[in-house]
Amino acid sequence: MNRMIVLLAVLPALLLAAGPAPAPAQVTAGGADPVLEALQGIEKKLEGFGHRLDELQKQIDDNLWFARLGDVAVVDKVRLYGPPRWKEESETAIGAGNPVKFYAYVFLPRDLDPTRKAPLLVFPHGGVHADFTTYYVHIVREMLAQGYAVIAPEYRGSTGYGRSYYENIDYGGLEVEDNHACRSYMLENYGFIDGDRVGMVGWSHGGLISLMNVFAHPDDYACAYAGVPVSDLIARLGYLDDDYRELYSADYHIGQPVTDNIAEYKRRSPVWNAEKLKTPLLIHTNTNDEDVNVLEVESLIRALKAEGKQFEYEIYKDFPGGHSFDRLDTRGAQEIRLKVYRFLERHLKPARPFKDVEELHRAGYVQPGQAD
Repeated sequence: MNRMIVLLAVLPALLLAAGPAPAPAQVTAGGADPVLEALQGIEKKLEGFGHRLDELQKQIDDNLWFARLGDVAVVDKVRLYGPPRWKEESETAIGAGNPVKFYAYVFLPRDLDPTRKAPLLVFPHGGVHADFTTYYVHIVREMLAQGYAVIAPEYRGSTGYGRSYYENIDYGGLEVEDNHACRSYMLENYGFIDGDRVGMVGWSHGGLISLMNVFAHPDDYACAYAGVPVSDLIARLGYLDDDYRELYSADYHIGQPVTDNIAEYKRRSPVWNAEKLKTPLLIHTNTNDEDVNVLEVESLIRALKAEGKQFEYEIYKDFPGGHSFDRLDTRGAQEIRLKVYRFLERHLKPARPFKDVEELHRAGYVQPGQAD
């Protein structure tokens, strides 16, 4: 749904709701401008409209998850909690200090044998403010086909759940603990999940979350994959624009630009936490990435090497697709994902690992009723 088209469609109704603009004759010297006040009223109404559109889109996408995965997966959406907000507007307000509640998708293979232990993948979405959408259907299908259980957190700051959920954002901070809470939730509620065979998989900001999770909880993950990961917020905020920077300096978020609090931005950046790595790790990046510049990931690779860490990585040279190069539906992207799955297989031992890219293709793209 094109948000701008919808806004243009409803603008006349919002104008009517705000009331007719007063005639200029009503404006008195030194008094308030009624026209300006009317426009400010319209602006206030529009502030929450984007969140309402996100909620509608989320409801549609939830239905699509069931429709597009129901043949191969038991799909559920659960609600759990992570730590309290990292900063409260008022420490004495009712509810201050309560755990932050959030949602997560759970995907289980329909043919999973509950009498045998199964590996788990924690799969955080990307974006500063975004959500886990059916953009990832083909990848979740590939994971399920190999015998993985998957949980995809809609951690604090995700879109589709209203303003307060959105403004709970804590990028590179307690959202990391929300994702770790999902690991704990699966172990507590699904007896067939093997706690020794849990991996993290994420792209972009999801790659940062994967890195920060294994840095913070190295004994809880058997391996991690970070695709085109956001790696250095200080460098990143240097090459992106003011609109992007304002997502972090918003009052409900960090509340300061990077120039005023470098230490806080370093705390949230993988490159400045490289010494903590103890978990098997695979990193992929692409030199023509138009979102996470390759320089960020190269800095992370250098930092890990400087700390003497053992890990795997591959830098792709101008691979078609830029930031999404290994998430596309193309054969080239499938071949790269096969490398990712083979890395995961070594550490997580799924029941049905892919033998070749043809198996991967059939798992992710051949729908019921189609020829094998």
